[in-house]
Amino acid sequence: MKHKKLKQQSTVWPFEIDTLETWAYWHPAFTPEECKQIIDIGNKKGLMTARVKKGEDIETRESKISWLYPSDNLEWAFQRVTDIIKNLNKDFFKFDLYGFIEGFQFTRYQAPGGKYRKHVDCFKNGLIRKLSFSIQLSDHNSYEGGDFLLYCGEEPIVLPKEQGKLIAFPSFNLHEVKPVTKGERYSLVAWITGPQFK
Repeated sequence: MKHKKLKQQSTVWPFEIDTLETWAYWHPAFTPEECKQIIDIGNKKGLMTARVKKGEDIETRESKISWLYPSDNLEWAFQRVTDIIKNLNKDFFKFDLYGFIEGFQFTRYQAPGGKYRKHVDCFKNGLIRKLSFSIQLSDHNSYEGGDFLLYCGEEPIVLPKEQGKLIAFPSFNLHEVKPVTKGERYSLVAWITGPQFK
């Protein structure tokens, strides 16, 4: 007796197609002169050793940071980034966002070895970080190493290094900064919060 092969019926009927991008950019967010101004302000605030959530771990992260706020004569920078993020979010991510709660993190990665190994920017029982950004403040010719990598598949994406360029990506994406081997790499990063994903 022959058995008839049953045709499998598909139960897939998506309401919407996922159009979420892994990253997007805006260039330039800041001019070289504006980048230098931010570097000067960040350095003058006094740099402290960056820490990971469970305490200092030099194997994971080696950098110096300071926290910048609109009151640091940077209201213009916060407004500029706000306008850029709103545009990028509308076109590429479409997240529900509140705004900046933690300020801007100014970071110096110094040779030899300044780095931040693979990590994500969101964490359980913390603020609901939805969108991250990083702005390259240094002239890419002023340092070596320090590649910014985003992991969205088997091979990492090496993100561009143009001075003043803003790179935005979902905070749950795995990423890292490779060790700086010569000079100093300065960046400005922050996280935009929003309501719980659902």
